[in-house]
Amino acid sequence: MSLAFNYRHLYYFWIVAKEGGMSHAAARLGMAVQTVSAQVRELERDLGCQLLKPAGRGLALTEAGVAALQQAEHIFQLGEALPDLVRAATRVATVRLTVGIADGLPKLVVQRLLQPVLETPDLRLVCHEGEMADLLADLAMHRLDVVLSDHPAPFNPHLKVHNHPLGTSGMGWYAPEPWHAVAKDGFPASLAQVPVLLPTTHSTVRGRIDQWLTQRGLHPRVAGEFEDSALLETFGGSGLGVFPAALAVREDLLQRHHAQLLGPCDGVEEHYYAISTERKVEHPVVRRLLGGARPPSVHPHMP
Repeated sequence: MSLAFNYRHLYYFWIVAKEGGMSHAAARLGMAVQTVSAQVRELERDLGCQLLKPAGRGLALTEAGVAALQQAEHIFQLGEALPDLVRAATRVATVRLTVGIADGLPKLVVQRLLQPVLETPDLRLVCHEGEMADLLADLAMHRLDVVLSDHPAPFNPHLKVHNHPLGTSGMGWYAPEPWHAVAKDGFPASLAQVPVLLPTTHSTVRGRIDQWLTQRGLHPRVAGEFEDSALLETFGGSGLGVFPAALAVREDLLQRHHAQLLGPCDGVEEHYYAISTERKVEHPVVRRLLGGARPPSVHPHMP
C-alpha cells in the first residue's frame, strides 16, 4: 500500500464524489458531515491538491478531483470484486474432460467406454460429436483431450496422433415385440421375413454386416438406414424393424427399448479406440480412461 495517502480517506472522497455532496455522503456512511469533510481534507493535504471546490450550494470536482475519482473507481471496483474472487479460489477446482465422439460410434457404447472416469471427483465432462476429420483437427489444436471412435485414426504425415484400443464387442440382432416372436424361430434365415434396419455406410460395421447377410444368402427388406445409432435403436425399439447392435449393450437395449436379442451376427465385431496426440498421455482423466476397467470384450455367442 502506498504511504503517500490513506486509502480510507480516498474511499470517503469517492463516496462524496458519487453522492454529490458532503451531507449525502455522510448519510450513506452513517457519519457526521464534519468527520467526512475532515477526512477529505486529509486526503487533499496528503496529495497536495484540491479535489473539491464550491459550486453553488454544493461541491464540484476540480481537474485533480476528476483524475482522483477515475483512479478511485478502478480501485474500489476491484475491491468490490475481491470477496467473490477469494471465495472462488477456495472452491475445489473442477476437472474438465473434453471428448470428441466420432459420429459412427454407438451412443450406448460411449457411455460404457466413459464409465471408468464418470466417478472422478468434480469432473466436468464436455462431449462433442462430429466427423472424424473435424474431430482430429480439433484434437491437434488441443480443443479436445481425446477422441473416441469405432476405428483408428487414418495415417496422416501432418497429424501426429496415437490410437489406443479400448476393446471390442461382437454384434447381434435385436427385435422388439412383435417382430421378436416372428423372427426368433429359424434365425438367421427368418431375417428375410421381417423388416430390417441398418446403419448407413457411414458406419465402419455396415460393410461387415452386408457381407454377413450375403454369405448366408439373405436379402431382407431394408425398412430404414440410420447414420445415428441412437436413432437406429429408437426406431427399432418402437417396432419399425429388427436391427443390429453390439452385444455389449444387450441389457441397455432391453431396458431402454424392450428389444430382445435374437442371435449373434457371427464374425462381425465393433472395435473401440481412444485417440490422443500423445503416446504417453498426461491428462489424468484420460490416463484413467485408458488404464481403467474396460467394457468387457463381448464376442458373438448365445447365453
